[in-house]
Amino acid sequence: MNKLREILTPEPKHRRKLKILWIAFATPFAFILIMLLGALLSDLPSLEELENPKSNQATEIISSDGQVLGQYFKENRVNVDYKELSPHLVNALVATEDERFYEHSGIDIKALFRVVKGVVTANSSQGGGSTISQQLAKMLFTEKPESAWARVKQKFREWIISVRLERRYTKEEIVAMYLNRYDFVNHAVGIKSAAYVYFNTTPDKLTLEQSAMLIGMAKNASYYNPNKRPAESKVRRNVVLAQMRKNNFLTEEECTAAQEKPLNLDFHVVDHNEGAAPYFREVLRTDVQELLSEKDGIGNYKYLNPETNQPYNIYKDGLKIYTTIDSRMQGYAEYAVEEHMAGFNQPEFVKDLKNKKNAPFDFRVTTEEIEKIMNIAVYRSDRYIQALDEFTNGGEGGKRSKEEIERFRKVEIPKIFSKKVKMKVFTYAGDRDTVMSPMDSIRYYKSFLQTGFVAMEPKTGYVKAWVGGINYKHFKYDHVKQGSNQVGSTFKPFVYATAIREGLNPCEQVPNQIVCFDMPGDQPMYCPKNSDGKYGGVVTVKQGLARSLNTVTAYIMKRYGPEAVITLAKDLGITAKMKAVPSLALGVADINLMEMVAANAAFANKGVYIKPVVVTRIEDKNGKVIYSNVPVTKEALDEQTAYVTLDLMKGVCNYGTGARIRYDRPYGRITAPVAGKTGTTQSNSDGWFIGITPDLVAGCWVGGEDRAIRFSRTQLGQGASSALPIWGYFMNKVYADKTINLSKADFQRPAHLTIDLNCAEVILQGEYDEAGQGESFDDTQIPALPKGDDDEFDK
Repeated sequence: MNKLREILTPEPKHRRKLKILWIAFATPFAFILIMLLGALLSDLPSLEELENPKSNQATEIISSDGQVLGQYFKENRVNVDYKELSPHLVNALVATEDERFYEHSGIDIKALFRVVKGVVTANSSQGGGSTISQQLAKMLFTEKPESAWARVKQKFREWIISVRLERRYTKEEIVAMYLNRYDFVNHAVGIKSAAYVYFNTTPDKLTLEQSAMLIGMAKNASYYNPNKRPAESKVRRNVVLAQMRKNNFLTEEECTAAQEKPLNLDFHVVDHNEGAAPYFREVLRTDVQELLSEKDGIGNYKYLNPETNQPYNIYKDGLKIYTTIDSRMQGYAEYAVEEHMAGFNQPEFVKDLKNKKNAPFDFRVTTEEIEKIMNIAVYRSDRYIQALDEFTNGGEGGKRSKEEIERFRKVEIPKIFSKKVKMKVFTYAGDRDTVMSPMDSIRYYKSFLQTGFVAMEPKTGYVKAWVGGINYKHFKYDHVKQGSNQVGSTFKPFVYATAIREGLNPCEQVPNQIVCFDMPGDQPMYCPKNSDGKYGGVVTVKQGLARSLNTVTAYIMKRYGPEAVITLAKDLGITAKMKAVPSLALGVADINLMEMVAANAAFANKGVYIKPVVVTRIEDKNGKVIYSNVPVTKEALDEQTAYVTLDLMKGVCNYGTGARIRYDRPYGRITAPVAGKTGTTQSNSDGWFIGITPDLVAGCWVGGEDRAIRFSRTQLGQGASSALPIWGYFMNKVYADKTINLSKADFQRPAHLTIDLNCAEVILQGEYDEAGQGESFDDTQIPALPKGDDDEFDK
């Protein structure tokens, strides 16, 4: 009994030791309990946040045939579902990051004890204890800790969140969320971006070796970056393969064979300069941002994101913008521009420049005009803006005086722009390193001819292809919608259509003689001439358009007046400012390419104008439609007038200035019915061609960055030579693509056509051939407007 009492009631010294033992044993558990309670009482994500974790998702631009044209992003990330993941990818992740992933509920107790053992024994090879769910919790809901103690507290939060995640989501959903969120560096956030950036593929098509390399990056993406450390990346990939073998996802033979293979990267840089249709995507960016910022009549946003209560953000809300662009046609359009601009226009222009003293400017441009053009280019350059900003904000108190700034502009800026520096410049063969002064680089870039090309369906208004320039990285100005240029003879069909609607018979014979107009005030008479100076005889109205004779167009304009032509042009969607002057007949107005193509498309759509459509709908990240396009249409002219105008324009392509498309040329041999119009402006500054078929209308403009930059010969600078071939290259590709299956049928003839189109051919005095003679006008063709009378002529 005494012995029992001694055991149960030890001496004070023994009691102290036992107490210390119990405290030592209980302290870790008490600590864990306290930390768990603290984590539970802290600001944990709600169930709603678990269902919809905040994250940045890229907005995808999707073509009409289902291809991703590009993205707008803060993080280049687009989510995928579990079913879109390669099985190799899932197996590699589980084998490497969480072997008992399918057995635990968010926390792997065995792994935790293994980590503790590793800490106690100082054995770092014991591995980590974080499960996939815990790693996901860390990525989704916690910021980077500022101290070791903060990291300890964060760890307990991750445990709780990971358990909650396991309760709310299936294992498959957690895997997908993890892979969608991980940053694989090189602008590849999420597995979809990573698959494209590193291997130019999609997550479902990743091979065993590719999957293992990407999962290997999950240990430390910066260190195992295959672009910077390919050897280390391969070693890590092979570790992942070994883990897959260990966990019976691979046989020994499969593992060994995979480990011996090279990385075989197919790396793709991701930025907004790359990818299909960059000019289109940049214009679309602005248009969509304006759309999503629209308000209703009482000041409320029309397109509000319910998660943020703010307008949708194209950089992080994961929208899907479904466009009308056809990726196949877009590819053909980009090919056509490259083929003719790099293969013909630019080489010929370089030859032409060798004969010009002030190249790339025309010999008729004065020194003062050139200096003005160059100064404007300097003031618009990034180099000038940056230099001026640094100087302006670098004085005492952070500011300079007006006198100091003006002196800097006049004295220092010329020095900066005349000093030679290393730079990388554009060439059609690829970017080239060189040394030149910034001023010389401005001249160099101005020596490149520019272009714009766009194609659309006349019956829907859907824009199918859009090329805004020769190289978006170096020339970001868009020549489809942003830029307006003098349209020349491509305006003439609007003049003829106006007259036909008023009763002019296309078979009426007109003298091929100069027609003069009285001008306001003391201005001399305006008498437009044919570019070749050939006159005499008579010609039908139909032949007049086919041959693009200025004399016939002037005759019609004088008979029906510019006001009626402007009315029709506006009904056809032309929004540009047009003066009601006689020279409007020859195309003195500056109009953008998109409006010209859309206006001509109305002729193929039985006179109904449709405002160009580039977006059919926009969906949020959950697939909910937040915007659907409603076409804007207007009956601009009657069906009979539209058809007769088309018939006249068919003459342009059959035997007139656009007949090259029928010839045996690389861009020719097109036999399908085509209506069209060439255009060449003053001194060959602009070359145009608009081609119309029943199901596709496309137009092209070619010219210099400034009007003073141009071909010196009409043979090269006219629209039939500079612009028409691009249309021909494009259409030949489209017709050959059986997946597009573009019809070669003729335009539908109105059921009750009352106008006779079978005109008797008339022989002109003087020779006209396929070179396009007769469509341009010389330097005297545009009279100055009377001073102070702008409003009177702005109809």
